[in-house]
Amino acid sequence: MTQLKLTPTEPTEAVVLAAVLRYLQCHPKVAWVARMNTGAGMFAHGKAAPSRFTRFGFKGSPDIHGMLKGGRALYVEVKRPSKRNNVSPEQASFLERASKHGGLAFVACSIDDVREVLDA
Repeated sequence: MTQLKLTPTEPTEAVVLAAVLRYLQCHPKVAWVARMNTGAGMFAHGKAAPSRFTRFGFKGSPDIHGMLKGGRALYVEVKRPSKRNNVSPEQASFLERASKHGGLAFVACSIDDVREVLDA
């Protein structure tokens, strides 16, 4: 007989990101937040123009950029719970520099992580 291992499913990073973004949009300490995409692709620039390779964002940029009321920068790198420590060197460097220079920058795997940081 095969034994089944019953474990709760882990949310995807997209699900965690959507929840964290919604929470931040409603938090009283947050002035604004936005999802920042990074990547590259081939994009057409009109019917007659050939497609061009275009990069957007920058390597290491966190998933969420924002500002707290009062002007302090806010940066959140979102990971699924099992990937909490899977931050790239560029992401770690960005978060460290932002924190060093007065920003609030951290990794979040859940709304609870955000609540803990903002309500500290």
